[in-house]
Amino acid sequence: MRTESGHDLRHHGDAEVRDDGGSLVDLAVNVRADTPPVWLREHIAASLGGLAAYPDGRAARAAVAARHGLPVERVLLTAGAAEAFVLLARALKVRRPVVVHPQFTEPEAALRDAGHAVGRVLLREEDGFRLDPAAVPEDADLVVIGNPTNPTSVLHPADAIAGLARPGRVLVVDEAFMDAVPGESEALAGRVDVPGLVVLRSLTKTWGLAGLRIGYVLAAPETVEDLQRAQPLWPVSTPALAAAEACVGPRALAEAAHAAHRIAADRAHLLAGLARFAPAGLRVAGPARGPFVLVRVEGASAMRRRLRDLGYAVRRGDTFPGLDEKWLRLAVRDRSTTDGFLRALRRALTD
Repeated sequence: MRTESGHDLRHHGDAEVRDDGGSLVDLAVNVRADTPPVWLREHIAASLGGLAAYPDGRAARAAVAARHGLPVERVLLTAGAAEAFVLLARALKVRRPVVVHPQFTEPEAALRDAGHAVGRVLLREEDGFRLDPAAVPEDADLVVIGNPTNPTSVLHPADAIAGLARPGRVLVVDEAFMDAVPGESEALAGRVDVPGLVVLRSLTKTWGLAGLRIGYVLAAPETVEDLQRAQPLWPVSTPALAAAEACVGPRALAEAAHAAHRIAADRAHLLAGLARFAPAGLRVAGPARGPFVLVRVEGASAMRRRLRDLGYAVRRGDTFPGLDEKWLRLAVRDRSTTDGFLRALRRALTD
């Protein structure tokens, strides 16, 4: 889907590793490497014996509610965060939706598909892509923002985002990558004091479940009811429900917390390596707090092709509103993978 600004809102990182990209080292997709873990795969496999029955989401819904200290009426399970964006676009009666960019493009695509005219707030590189609350139109009755934001890796202060709430406004915060932030600092999930707040979470990134499709919405009960009416019957499969229940349990939360600290260390290693290319004109947006970093470099499109020839897939940035063809997004990987990538990047910059 190309908009009037020319951005392909339906291009995602998986396009870089489909077909002829299957043999590449994947730095284009933001799913944590080496996932799902064995214990989670075994737990999901054990649910297959119940496939003859219709899915029953009550236990998973209660588990998600307990994880965030909320009543079950504030939880809606979805087939990934992407389904939640479609439900919001179709179910909510809004007049002036606004999406804060650069960010994940699926919310705007879903709103446009539902017939909405979508306004954009473009955060600026010179401001570090940080949120400027004054840039959000006062009459916007739906505001969508990511935190930490894909692809900029910026973590906005929770108070700044909460300050966007207004009477009569729905404030949608995409926290798909928040569990990759140590301590989930700046999270709004679990808050009930922010009027109109809708928080989206995905379990596909940290746990490597993109093919299973599981996420959830946290919102006021009346909003959950509106979204639920827009869902088909049994929208989440039995294996996905089993995964949801497992991924919000104590063992999973402890593992995710450990992984968040490891990601932070691996990201620091990547950033230190990228800093060596500053004399060649490579610039890193930041400070990065997500499991990916955004870099700007002249000739990024040609460099992406050279990196493919050297065995590495990275995400183009020009499909994100607010960015152009000079940007690339790099997923954070382990140190060995990063070192190999940095060697390839040096060749790509000097060849």
